[in-house]
Amino acid sequence: MKIDLISDTVTRPTKGMLDAMMNAEVGDDVFKSDPTVNELQEKIATLFGMEDALFFPSGTMANQAAIKIHTQPGDRMFCDKWAHVYNYEGGGAAFNSGVTSHLLDGERGMFTAEQLKEAVSGRADIHVPYNRLVCIENTTNKGGGACWDFEELKKIQKTAKENNLTFHLDGARLFNALVAKNETPQQYGALFDTISICLSKGLGAPIGSILLGTKDDIAKALRVRKLFGGAMRQAGFLAAAAIYALDNNVARLADDHSRAKKIGTVLESCTYVRKIEPIETNIVIFYVNDAIDPMDFIAKMESKGILLISMGQGKIRMVTHLDFTEVMLEKLLLELKAF
Repeated sequence: MKIDLISDTVTRPTKGMLDAMMNAEVGDDVFKSDPTVNELQEKIATLFGMEDALFFPSGTMANQAAIKIHTQPGDRMFCDKWAHVYNYEGGGAAFNSGVTSHLLDGERGMFTAEQLKEAVSGRADIHVPYNRLVCIENTTNKGGGACWDFEELKKIQKTAKENNLTFHLDGARLFNALVAKNETPQQYGALFDTISICLSKGLGAPIGSILLGTKDDIAKALRVRKLFGGAMRQAGFLAAAAIYALDNNVARLADDHSRAKKIGTVLESCTYVRKIEPIETNIVIFYVNDAIDPMDFIAKMESKGILLISMGQGKIRMVTHLDFTEVMLEKLLLELKAF
């Protein structure tokens, strides 16, 4: 039995999802004539109380499109030092949009409104970039699935507005945060200018992300998606999977969170574990003692059929997901105790 905890992107479509895909009504989405894609976009825009939405093949492309429509080359983007848009999107903000990134020194991928206020203050002349955009990530990947405090997000939005900054949410795992914090999509839709949401992580769809925003912003994003090579034809087969995921796989994210916390409890009892990041959602990040090479630990777990991943700087990550069962959990816990 292989237990793949490298990411929540490793899931495979369930029978119900495959049936929905095979029965999807499709058209040519480049001409906006795929009815299932249109249904998905309308469904999620309504869910978040936002004007419009656009289906993308990946979360990185959705984020990069958002950055491009909000900025001009030479502008400055503010994000946490651990932000996905800075660390894990191939330098796309610089390559695609020509923006410079001002990194805020937050805690577990989350900075404060005061930190942003301090960063945007100071000189505003020809020597410095124009301040344009604030990006936050919820949940934070490198921060171990941490969820932002919504009251702090409101303060950050106020600071952004006072300084004429647009506010983008990389919501790759936003539904995990909504379930964990008992928050609503409408709360986030009212706060951000644009939101990206990944459908192929905890929600279990095979491909795709959504970008939400105003009608004007989504019209610009449609052009950018084409420019980036992201226009698809009969994408309704993929959109049907996403609709199924939204209808069936949101509430069950609580199971992933529960299993992650059980893993954390066992890790706390293991003498070879030096530190565990607080576990709020479906990501477990921990560090082994200095006497153990993290890559050796990962290799030995792989020899037992358990796949983990290194996040660098000694971090080892596990991510629970809908293909990770109770039987797998019990085997994992036994192997962690026996190591």
